[in-house]
Amino acid sequence: MAKKSKRYRKLLDLFDMSVSYNLKEGVQILKKFYPAKFDESVEVALRLGVDPKKPEQQVRNTLFLPHGSGKSLTIVVLTKKDRAQEAISGGADEVGDQELIEKIKGGWTNFDLLIATPDMMREVGKLGKILGPKGLMPTPKAGTVTTDVKRAVEDFKKGKIEFKVDKSSVINNSVGKLSFVHEHLVENIESLLRAISKAKPPSSKGQFFRTLFISSTMGVGIKIDINSIALH
Repeated sequence: MAKKSKRYRKLLDLFDMSVSYNLKEGVQILKKFYPAKFDESVEVALRLGVDPKKPEQQVRNTLFLPHGSGKSLTIVVLTKKDRAQEAISGGADEVGDQELIEKIKGGWTNFDLLIATPDMMREVGKLGKILGPKGLMPTPKAGTVTTDVKRAVEDFKKGKIEFKVDKSSVINNSVGKLSFVHEHLVENIESLLRAISKAKPPSSKGQFFRTLFISSTMGVGIKIDINSIALH
C-alpha cells in the first residue's frame, strides 16, 4: 500500500471517516483543510439509484448556482458567420465554424464548454469520438445547442452549470471554491441537490440518493448524511 502523505494524514485528523456528517458540519470541516497553494474547488460526488445504461434513466440538466462556481470557463462556439458576433458579444473565447471543426478533429479540446447552433450539429456529430469521452458534446437539454448563443454564453459565464450521471451512476460536480464563505457553499450544494432531485426519472424505483461525499481538489471525501438535507 502506498504511503500516505503528511498532508493527507493531517486531513484525517480533522474528522472521522466512519461518520456521516450533516451538510453544514461537513462544509465546516472542509474549510479547515490544510490549504494547498491554490484556491481549491469544492466537489460533490452523489451516487444515484439509477441504471445509466437505460436511456430512460439518464439524469442530466442545468441550474444556476446561487453564488456561482468560482470558475473562469473557456467557452467555444461553433456557428455560422451570421451569428459569430452575437457569440463574441456574449463573451465567447473562440468562435468559428469549419476551421474550428477541423481544429477539433486534429485533437484540440483546450476548452471547458462547447456551444453550437442547430445548423452545425451535423458536423458536430462527426466529432463524437473526440468530444464524447471528455463530456464536451453539445446537447439541447444542457442548453449548449441553441440559436441564442449570446445568452447561452452569458449564462454559463455567470455560473450556470450542467450535471449528468456517469456510467457508474455518479454525478460529480464542482460547486464553488474553498475561499467561499460557509453559507454560500452550503447554499450552492443544496441548490444542486434539489435540481438533481427534481430530475429523478419516473422509472427510477427505490431510494434515489444513495451516497453523498464532498471534498476539495486536494482533499479527502467527507460523507454527508443525505437525510439531513431539505430537498424541497
